[in-house]
Amino acid sequence: MLVELTVDNFAVVEKIRVRFDRGLNLLTGETGSGKSIVVDALALLFGGRASAEMVRTGADRARIAGIFEIGKMPLPDGIEAEEGELIVEREILANGKSRAFVGGRPVTAALLRELGTHLGDIHGQHDQQHLFSPVTQREMLDQFAGAEDTLAETASVYLQWRKATDELAELERTAQEKLRQVDLLTFQNSEIQAVTPLPGEDAQLENERRVLRNVVKLEENASAAYTALYEDPESVAAQLRTVIRRLEDLGKIDQGVNDVLVALQPALITVDEASHALRHYLGKLEADPARLEEIESRLAALEKLKRKYGATVEDVIAFGEDVRQSLLAVESSGERQAALQKQVAELAAAYEKTAKKLSQLRHDAARKLSKRVQEELAALAMENTRTEMRVTSAEWSAAGADAVEFLISPNVGEELKPLEKIASGGELSRVALALKTCVSPSKTDKHAIPRTLVFDEVDAGVGGSAAESVGRRLKKLSASNQLLCVTHLAQIAGFADHHFYVEKNSVKGRTVATIEELEGAARTREIGRMLSGERVTPEALKHAEQLIKLAAK
Repeated sequence: MLVELTVDNFAVVEKIRVRFDRGLNLLTGETGSGKSIVVDALALLFGGRASAEMVRTGADRARIAGIFEIGKMPLPDGIEAEEGELIVEREILANGKSRAFVGGRPVTAALLRELGTHLGDIHGQHDQQHLFSPVTQREMLDQFAGAEDTLAETASVYLQWRKATDELAELERTAQEKLRQVDLLTFQNSEIQAVTPLPGEDAQLENERRVLRNVVKLEENASAAYTALYEDPESVAAQLRTVIRRLEDLGKIDQGVNDVLVALQPALITVDEASHALRHYLGKLEADPARLEEIESRLAALEKLKRKYGATVEDVIAFGEDVRQSLLAVESSGERQAALQKQVAELAAAYEKTAKKLSQLRHDAARKLSKRVQEELAALAMENTRTEMRVTSAEWSAAGADAVEFLISPNVGEELKPLEKIASGGELSRVALALKTCVSPSKTDKHAIPRTLVFDEVDAGVGGSAAESVGRRLKKLSASNQLLCVTHLAQIAGFADHHFYVEKNSVKGRTVATIEELEGAARTREIGRMLSGERVTPEALKHAEQLIKLAAK
């Protein structure tokens, strides 16, 4: 709901700030006074197109700001409201470029348009025409039909069916690809399984091969090392024992050498252990041509696998696992495919059932709504108008299997055409009013936040009792929505909950438009002016009082 509108340097407006409230807010004034400026300003806040011509002559920019009461309305990511109120701003530079801000954050025009659809609707010849959208027309029909629960059930089943269908299609696609590769996969698996490589096996075999190829050289070096370390009379072990005995003898006389003795004793132990290890190593060294041939053959088999399936044995093992998984997938895909086919069929049957129920609700509601709208239009001076809310079959979607289109023929003898074919902004506004009146709930929560509906030219071509009918329908609709309406007719103005007067004056050689809210005698006088013209007669004032009293009943 629009709480406050501020307009600076926009068209002929230098600066205005006006507050609106719930119910029916009507704007009146002399012809050409600029009543539609409020409508144009709101259109910009709802994402309408900006142009340099909108900037007041001599100003470098125009600015429009609106404060909206939004309650718990969900907002796009990054946008925040303060205490249930949202500030929307639009700035138009003199060069025609524009910027938009929501909640103090810059936003794109696309996001502003998206947000605008939640804040309100503007119905007029030059404004956003949400009624043209097939989605909007379908939503209005569903609201009239009370089909919310059935629609939610249909959407839920559709999403499940779509998910299962997509999974089945993907499974069939991958299964076909893998079936074409099954011979290759089987060969690869057999080739790798025939060798069965182990992690790190090639490095271990390489080392063993080096040993077997150099066994003679290893024996010579190891034997010489063992002799020098332990067997030779002058070996390291013999020399250490001699040194230790000498130090023991010295220690009997001078204990100062005991530290040296303590340091050398672990060395003797280390030399003994190394000698035993060398002797054990020499005992294992043995030429084994058969084992060497076996290793060479095994390494050749591993090298062949690495050339085909990976740079290392670990890569080959990983590739083999992928091959086995692919083969298992091919084997198990048949079972999964059969299960999915059954699930898709069951969900399709469930969708057809709930979509058929939804479609029946729409067809029944479409006949009633078409008749109701036609009756409403007849009361709005469009008595020759024929309407049809047409429901036809369409592709499956979360919204059901129907396409909804509102068709209208404003004149006798003309065929029914889509709503966007209507040329007159006044007719379009009255159609919007009729639809909104029929669809809006008769009882509303007085604590709910109403949406803002703006009607421009709704009284075009209307007079007499038809004007009163328009006023009554606007009043009825304002019970569940905040209405802003520009009107020229006193019969409609009498129904206002809040009456605003738009006036254009010349100040210092410049045209300036102003807006003020009228109450009491001032309001009566304005309605009297609307009845009698520039010279307000006592009769006109009396008639104005009667209109206000009649509307209040």
